Amino acid sequence: MAEENDKCEACAQKGSCKDQGAGAGNECIVDRMARIKHKIIIASGKGGVGKSTVSVNLARALKMKGYRVGILDADITGPDIPKLLGIEDLKLTQGEEGIEPVSSDGIKAASMALVLSRRASPVVWRGPMKMAAIKQFIQDVNWGDLDFLIIDLPPGTSDEPLSVLQLIPDLAGAIIVTTPQEVSLLDSRKAVNMVKAMKLPVLGVVENMSGLTCPHCGKTINMFGSGGGQKMAE
Repeated sequence: MAEENDKCEACAQKGSCKDQGAGAGNECIVDRMARIKHKIIIASGKGGVGKSTVSVNLARALKMKGYRVGILDADITGPDIPKLLGIEDLKLTQGEEGIEPVSSDGIKAASMALVLSRRASPVVWRGPMKMAAIKQFIQDVNWGDLDFLIIDLPPGTSDEPLSVLQLIPDLAGAIIVTTPQEVSLLDSRKAVNMVKAMKLPVLGVVENMSGLTCPHCGKTINMFGSGGGQKMAE
């Protein structure tokens, strides 16, 4: 089949894709992740709630406190982290110790957007290829010694989030992002239950987009309501 012969652009830098079988590279993953003190996933069951924004703001805040921080953009088909970090024109490179992440003011980042030849190039892949790419980011990227690795998950509770949860050892926990509307809370609860099913602690819930400050009168306008995240957390 044509799909079986295709090479992702990330693997093409090395000349061929590595074996992505069930046990391939597990020792390498353990070694890489052992050098990172805290691995935190940013999740939600719904798209468009601001996971990437929360991921970048959290990484910036930790960096400002003097911590060594990296961001893994695990959203293969909709990678936004490079845009938010202002590193869209940079590319991942191959180094002696693996794929070298791109740096944004000292924050290390790896994303599919840093591999594609054009910004508008779609990643039209089935689940197994997306999961193989996630595994390569975890296994082959030379993250070095970090205090925190923030993992920005795609929406949903299936292939890609499950791959991250199963591949990365000793995850510290998950931060769930939601907006105040009931439809977002419904999906975010599913993300909470997914995390709990994997025996991972929920570190907290972020309610995003709960208020807009009027630039004229200074009052807060709750366009999407408010308090939904607090209610879900309780």
